[in-house]
Amino acid sequence: MPPTSPTTTVVANHWTQMAIHLCAAFVGGVLVSIIYKSTRPRSHVTPSFPPTLVLLAILIAMVTQVIGESLARAFGLVGALSIVRFRTVVRDTQDTAFVIFAVVVGMACGAGSYPIAALGIVVGGLAAAIVRTRLNIGWNDTENTLNIRLSLGVNPAAMLNPLFEKYVEAHETLSVATAKGGAAIDYIYRIRTKPGFDPHVFLKELNQTEGVQNVELRRGEPELA
Repeated sequence: MPPTSPTTTVVANHWTQMAIHLCAAFVGGVLVSIIYKSTRPRSHVTPSFPPTLVLLAILIAMVTQVIGESLARAFGLVGALSIVRFRTVVRDTQDTAFVIFAVVVGMACGAGSYPIAALGIVVGGLAAAIVRTRLNIGWNDTENTLNIRLSLGVNPAAMLNPLFEKYVEAHETLSVATAKGGAAIDYIYRIRTKPGFDPHVFLKELNQTEGVQNVELRRGEPELA
């Protein structure tokens, strides 16, 4: 049996090392995905997001190995990847944090820094469990968006200020636009409600106000074009 050449041994070790890095990235991505699903409300979890975290960790590990210690490759990959545009909007800032979590874990595994990846998963998972989103968030725990359509010629300040003083702790006008061919005006407000706020009572009083054509109250920030 012919002896194995040093070149063959080096190549075999290189392939083995790459496989170990990618497998570690896969395991790390799975763990990040498990942490995500365990610490996020079920209603906030998009079915395709956890598998995306796993694939993202593997892809970043591949990119890290491709770059290696080559500065030229690093700039080349930055230019190549800059043409990629993600059209899906991440619905929550915590989801963005988990995307970065998967990226860093994949980068650490691709560079062979397994202690950093392992410690980061443990500490990150513990932090995600401690600061996890509460399921029973009240209206006064977050900023909300109020859309109101008023008849043309109505003074919004004179009409809405009494109700705002009664139910709203702070408010800010975000947008004013005409509607129905100029026959009405749409106002968008960012509001912070007072403790004990009841949205049903608030909307009922708004709808009973003369000049109000339509009212919509939503949690979170508005999606302005």
